Amino acid sequence: MCEHDDENDEALAPRAEGYFAEVQRPLPILIFLLPMLIAYELGAFLYLSGGQDQQTTIAAWGMLARFFEMFGVVGFHLPGVLLITVLLIWHVLQHDPWRVHLSVLVGMAMEACVWTVPLTILLIVLQSVLIGDSAPPAAAQVADAAGLRDLPWQARLTISAGAGLYEELLFRMIAIAAVHALLVDIMRLPNRFGGGMAIVVSAVAFALYHNQAGGSEIGWAGAFVPYFVAGLYFGLLYVVRGFGLVVAVHFLYDVVALLVSG
Repeated sequence: MCEHDDENDEALAPRAEGYFAEVQRPLPILIFLLPMLIAYELGAFLYLSGGQDQQTTIAAWGMLARFFEMFGVVGFHLPGVLLITVLLIWHVLQHDPWRVHLSVLVGMAMEACVWTVPLTILLIVLQSVLIGDSAPPAAAQVADAAGLRDLPWQARLTISAGAGLYEELLFRMIAIAAVHALLVDIMRLPNRFGGGMAIVVSAVAFALYHNQAGGSEIGWAGAFVPYFVAGLYFGLLYVVRGFGLVVAVHFLYDVVALLVSG
């Protein structure tokens, strides 16, 4: 009886690797991101269904939705369902326990705040060098060019959540995996080189995506370079600390750029 209880306690306890490994497991990532995903879906229905539809305010969402449409599958919530499905399948394939410790989720929230600070400082310094001290953050300039800053704060908060979720899904989880598979698995290049190139390619795509979304109106230095640097930062953070944290950092930075600044 005691032996059986010990085995149950072992199954319910955190993995031996501790917090730094737990935050990269799919189930903690899913539980951590679920409130943001629900808030985005509700916010999109309440605040993004007016003059600007969701596919123009969250272009990454639109890209994923159009991918489904190619196969005849149409649905407002499909990108969110895709994200949940990917994380659940990943969890099942890893045979991880169906338990998440609250301390891990609290730690992820605190760590996301910590990682947001150097990104914000880095982009402020870069912005001051490229454009001048009085220039707003690149995200704010792109938002102005796209007309997003005219939306109410609830809509901008919803857009920040959607950008964190779906841009990271598209440019980090999908793009980095695809480029890495091409270079390492198919072309047989060294893993370290393939991983580095995957981060760089995803950062270039991330910068071009934002340049097209409104950055072309503020110039190459004002949009492409800051977003390329941010893309490198997000890519490294994704590889080192996992999908959940990079989504949260992206969301927090966009909150600073779209709601706090100006």
